[in-house]
Amino acid sequence: TNMAIEDILNLGPGSVVELDKLAGEPVDLLVNNKLLAKGEVVVVDENFGLRVTSMISPQDRIRSLK
Repeated sequence: TNMAIEDILNLGPGSVVELDKLAGEPVDLLVNNKLLAKGEVVVVDENFGLRVTSMISPQDRIRSLK
C-alpha cells in the first residue's frame, strides 16, 4: 500500500488504510521510496499492524540518500 505523507498526516481515529497484503505476509516499509525496515503484517485485537522484523542500518540509510 502506498500513501503520500499528506495522507498519512491526515489519518486519525477511525481512519481505514487498505492493505494489499494478508496477515503473516512479509512487507517492506519505505519512506520517500527508500527502504527503512522489513516486517510482516499482523492482526492485533482485530486491527492490522506491522511488526518490524529488521531495520536498515544507519550506514545503509545514509548511502541510500546519495
